[in-house]
Amino acid sequence: MIKTPLTVNGAEALRTELHRLKTVERPSVIAAIAEARSHGDLSENAEYDAAKERQGFIEGRIAEVESKLSSAQIIDPKTLDAEGRCVFGATVDLEDLDAGSRVIYQIVGEDEADLKAGKISISSPIARALIGKSAGDVAEVQAPGGVREYEIIDVRYL
Repeated sequence: MIKTPLTVNGAEALRTELHRLKTVERPSVIAAIAEARSHGDLSENAEYDAAKERQGFIEGRIAEVESKLSSAQIIDPKTLDAEGRCVFGATVDLEDLDAGSRVIYQIVGEDEADLKAGKISISSPIARALIGKSAGDVAEVQAPGGVREYEIIDVRYL
């Protein structure tokens, strides 16, 4: 089985979602199906159809989250000793050499990626360019608009 990397925070978010799906969403949709059944003829009952569709979505999401958690390799960035290199879970301070702007990214698993929160996927072009590099190195990233250069200012394991 292929293990997919996941930070401790990402795993906790998936566990929280799974708990909510099983304890709140699933019972809610079961109650909605029971209510719709009590209205009689199921062949023309839109409420029943909607509730069954929602149940299918919830059960599918439960299976997906359970699968992700079972195949996850949970990595705690705080326990890493990568000697200042960019690795999975590292928080990296970068300077865009073309624009002169600074950005901070954490390299996370695909399910955790959220650019607005400063979290980039390990499989993204910028993360792939950063992996293995240290503070002071320059990473060249192939972007849709051409090659961009980022200088690594600092690498932290938070």
